[in-house]
Amino acid sequence: REGMLEYLSAKLPLGPVVKPAAATAQSIERSEGVAIDRTAKLFIGGKQVRPDGNYSLAVATAKGKLAGEVGLGSRKDIRDAVAAARACKAWPEATAYNRSQVLYYLAENLSGRVDEFGARLTELTGATAKAARDEVEMSIERLFLYAGLADKFEGRVHQPPARAVTLALHEPVGVVGIVASDNAPLLGLISLVAPALAMGNTVVAVPSEKHPLLATDLYQVIEYSDVPAGAINIVTGRSAELAGVLARHDDVDGLWLFADAETCARAEADSVGNLKRVWTGNGRSLDWTSVEAAGDALLRRAVEVKNVWVPYGD
Repeated sequence: REGMLEYLSAKLPLGPVVKPAAATAQSIERSEGVAIDRTAKLFIGGKQVRPDGNYSLAVATAKGKLAGEVGLGSRKDIRDAVAAARACKAWPEATAYNRSQVLYYLAENLSGRVDEFGARLTELTGATAKAARDEVEMSIERLFLYAGLADKFEGRVHQPPARAVTLALHEPVGVVGIVASDNAPLLGLISLVAPALAMGNTVVAVPSEKHPLLATDLYQVIEYSDVPAGAINIVTGRSAELAGVLARHDDVDGLWLFADAETCARAEADSVGNLKRVWTGNGRSLDWTSVEAAGDALLRRAVEVKNVWVPYGD
């Protein structure tokens, strides 16, 4: 069964087509009366850090006004994030039960800021207050789901045609790069990050290029949720550029990419030299609100199967 799943994949419900980011700079109107121009930093190794190039990226509201600025991540920032993820031993070595408790705690802390994240979603995407609140609450439900599955998505025991049993054990892939699309920017990001974390992987996440402030708000919750430093790293910036860096990086074990078709194809080609496991939407996002886009289908991509043969006598 595990061998077949290496060649087959679940047919997940597709979302909208992902369009390439605009090549020209967007005209953003600055609001009057804003006393402080706050630039959200990157989140690497459990700390908020400035981008290596000291450049920033303006983020617009749904009405075309300035919502804030985020760090413009580069190749060096991805390298630092991957190094922090690889150096994080506390998360992969933690018991599944312990990982589940941390994810529960993260979900609980996020639930205390539903109104704040809902307002941010409305501001950035133009969604109604109800739709924004529904997305935040569904994001919390996803965290609870994967917290519950962290110690329950286990391996199997097979009986081959020999005097032996085979233990098909689940092990984390390792360092997983995740590039999220603009569709459902909070729910989509959490729906990808949570299963990877639940199985013991460490993550380098590139959030929605258009709505990255949701991810920078989220790392404020991560900071006080007992997540070990380096387990989650967030690098904001140009999705296509950062996806290419992750694809070419030899120390990234897996890449989950939901971007435009050209970026997906280029990332698959760039990853050939290092043979990393790549999962792309081929230019489409998933319908993150569907039940099928959660659970075992994503957990399978977050693990590798190790077969241990145990012979026995009469």
